Amino acid sequence: MNTQAPSSATLGADLRALRKARGLTLSEIAARLGRSVGWLSQVERDMSEPSISDLRQIAGCLGVPMSMLFAHAAAPAEEQGYVVRAGARRPMGSGEEGLIEELLSPDLTDDFEMVHSTFAPHSRMQTPANRPTQEVGYMLSGRLELTIGGRIFSVGPGDSFRIRHEPYQWANPYDEPAVAVWVIAPPVY
Repeated sequence: MNTQAPSSATLGADLRALRKARGLTLSEIAARLGRSVGWLSQVERDMSEPSISDLRQIAGCLGVPMSMLFAHAAAPAEEQGYVVRAGARRPMGSGEEGLIEELLSPDLTDDFEMVHSTFAPHSRMQTPANRPTQEVGYMLSGRLELTIGGRIFSVGPGDSFRIRHEPYQWANPYDEPAVAVWVIAPPVY
């Protein structure tokens, strides 16, 4: 029985997973950064450490917030790649539009990611999203108004929903926060 934790819970592994999920090659990202393919490959294999300005540029190329790249909390060795403690979740997104998201998955190296999303009262997604993903959400508390593929749904605690390569938009017009767990494939953060 293998009791060793996978070594995938690293910045480099997450960068590689995000790049691949977006269908980008090392050459394409390196060209955008004005860096060599070799340097970027070393960053993805955790053999070279990017500077803050490098990380800012990489985050921009991948369309993720810088906070996502910084938030690698050190978990005990026996838990790395297996357990994410409630206080050690990585924040994702910018928090704009009243949405606070945290990564529930140990890293971004799986075929999917799990996200804990909290939608502030009276918040709404301003511009519909249309991602090349399959997503399933499960409502823990509160209510959301969802528009998926032009159809409007109201979901509450215990309800679940699916979005498959369709434009969608959310709104929380209520006085209470809404909390959901989302599974997204492939990872987009």
